[in-house]
Amino acid sequence: MLSNKRIAVAILNYNGLELLKKFLPSVLKHSDKKLSSIYIIDNNSSDESVPFIAKTYPDIQIVKNDKNYGYAGGYNEGLKKIDTDYYVLLNNDVEVTENWLSPMFELLESDESFAACQPKIKYFKNKKLFDYAGGSGGFIDLLGYPFCRGRIFNSLEEDYGQYDDLKEVFWTSGCCFMIKSKIFNNLGGFDEDFFAHMEEIDLCWRLRNLQYKNFCQPKSVIYHSGGETLNKENPKKTFLNFRNNLTMILKNDYLSIAIFKILIRLFLDILGSIKISFDNNNIAHIGSVLRAYSEFILKIPITILKKRVSILNYAKPKGIILPFKYFIMKKKRFSDL
Repeated sequence: MLSNKRIAVAILNYNGLELLKKFLPSVLKHSDKKLSSIYIIDNNSSDESVPFIAKTYPDIQIVKNDKNYGYAGGYNEGLKKIDTDYYVLLNNDVEVTENWLSPMFELLESDESFAACQPKIKYFKNKKLFDYAGGSGGFIDLLGYPFCRGRIFNSLEEDYGQYDDLKEVFWTSGCCFMIKSKIFNNLGGFDEDFFAHMEEIDLCWRLRNLQYKNFCQPKSVIYHSGGETLNKENPKKTFLNFRNNLTMILKNDYLSIAIFKILIRLFLDILGSIKISFDNNNIAHIGSVLRAYSEFILKIPITILKKRVSILNYAKPKGIILPFKYFIMKKKRFSDL
């Protein structure tokens, strides 16, 4: 494809030396040098990540942040220093495959309203399965619970090509997605109050409220290891997921609707925290959910002030209530919803 536009593959790193050693070779092997450049955005790592990259891969450009800003702030700070037409935000625990960039790039180039695109994301540790972090594109239900084509709650589907169609989705995975740099920057990037988790869903919701479109391009395929920074058993991950999800709903939904949803969610989330604690044999998850609600409530005035983006063109979530479908009706595949 004839184009003078450039892609910056930006890998955020914090003390990820062993992950870089394991996964970076595939990124170098399968990224078209005529189309893309590779950057490591380092969140002030204390291991040997930066010296290793500088010595082993001198062609990779290193952007150094002065502290650990988390996922949201780390990318916001690092991407300010990268001049390019497209960003690809890529986790450091991802194996990419041949020709992974071009299908996403060509799709976004085809229409000005196409803002972001993710590849099909499969599970590195069992490559027959979709990955938890994004599957074949993300959605949210009426109450704001996220799910994917190929993953509902903790149920992963085997990939046999059932979601290989090009699909407009509600959100693209922070594990790996491509976005037009101008749109990302005009929107102010990620909400740094999220620190980590759900910030990409918040970003995509804001995009949709501005009538931009997000896609999954299954012609691009990657494999995600997952849980290398915070695994799902960690109560901190539970706290961030619940707090950020509530914040996202209040920011992007109509205020009256958001409050109604959150009141319903309170009951369901308490039940959910009990189940998570039981599944992980760790009662701390209940405390994490209660702390998430406490911090969310304290920051409601700040969150409401962030509702700067008009939602006159409100992006409606998918018209289902996921906990009912999943736990009561036992619908554990996206295609059954």
